[in-house]
Amino acid sequence: MKLVKVISIVFIVYAALVATFESLLGYYQPSSPSSVVIITSDDNGKKYRRVLSRLESNGQLYVARNHWPRAWHRRALNNPKVEVVMDGAEVNYVAVPVSEVEHQQLSEAHPRGLVFQFMTGFPPRYFIRLDPR
Repeated sequence: MKLVKVISIVFIVYAALVATFESLLGYYQPSSPSSVVIITSDDNGKKYRRVLSRLESNGQLYVARNHWPRAWHRRALNNPKVEVVMDGAEVNYVAVPVSEVEHQQLSEAHPRGLVFQFMTGFPPRYFIRLDPR
């Protein structure tokens, strides 16, 4: 019974750590020179901004859903006409889900670190290719 209690406490503390880390990332949206801001819209036309890491491979621009909060990803797939602010310029793109082959290539070319995965609760990763429009 004591082992179950210890495991339960460890799980609750870990879940709280992940929730806190993800919440802080979502609130502060830290950016770097390799970041982009994607502007998605919902079905009513309301726009939302999200800072994401820019991934480039074979001359194509990609972004990835690396976290549990994923409303931006759902909006981009439902309304694929998105805007991206990159290097100070706003450009129009179409958000396109990637094939399994592309997903595998991107995963190998842009691996996530173990510490990052631990801090984010090991979320699944999904890529979107951004095609100019």
